[in-house]
Amino acid sequence: MSGDIPDMGMTTLGALAEPNRLNIVELLREGPLTVGEIAERLGLRQPQASKHLKVLSENGIVEVKAEANRRIYRLRPEPFQALDAWVKSFQRVMEERYDNLEDYLRELQGQNRPEQMHENKEE
Repeated sequence: MSGDIPDMGMTTLGALAEPNRLNIVELLREGPLTVGEIAERLGLRQPQASKHLKVLSENGIVEVKAEANRRIYRLRPEPFQALDAWVKSFQRVMEERYDNLEDYLRELQGQNRPEQMHENKEE
């Protein structure tokens, strides 16, 4: 791995780093909402919520659909699928390290057993 985050830009993580935006994402996990509903449920003023939704939209995290005079926001799955793949890559590395550690510990235990048996006989 070259250090790049596969299929996911740092902007996605940056957008999610702001607490209000993360709270908006958590709300949208339940389903699509209007900016007014989001603002009300989070105790934000509507312009604040709109500003955060704009950042989330610009970073591909949410999509907006106009219905009559309302704008409905919903999560896009792609950035979260990419984030999941990125996290899983760390899990694979850690599992490999644990497997290597387990093999090493077994090897050490195997080396110590004859010594322990020899020491017990001398006592």
